[in-house]
Amino acid sequence: MKKLLSVIFLATSLFSASLEWSSDYEKALVDAKAENKLVYIFITSDNCKWCKKFANTTLQDEAIKKRLADEFIRVHISRDQHTIPKQFESAPVPRHYFTDAEGNILYSSLGHRGTSCFDAFMDNAQDRLKVSQ
Repeated sequence: MKKLLSVIFLATSLFSASLEWSSDYEKALVDAKAENKLVYIFITSDNCKWCKKFANTTLQDEAIKKRLADEFIRVHISRDQHTIPKQFESAPVPRHYFTDAEGNILYSSLGHRGTSCFDAFMDNAQDRLKVSQ
């Protein structure tokens, strides 16, 4: 029961952010190609207090939400509920990956981050895309 409540809490936190989140990484790649966006993958576990804190703080910031909506296809994968693609590490969490539409990892990070740091992560991913092109 406690695990179920944790899952509901984290999902509610993410989805209350007025952003659409998917757990389907392959579909996210297709959408990223169609929309000419990068992919942001947020990997969590159901009982992770830092995942919940990140979802309830950084992901609730209006500027972060707008930037994620405008520039990224968003994927939330719980290692307790979903199959994690083999190219992504799943422990420890939270994990953050930014990929291009082909699935190439441009930037990754581990842990809870505040808004300015997470904003810099998004910049780093976009800068690495420019360098790789």
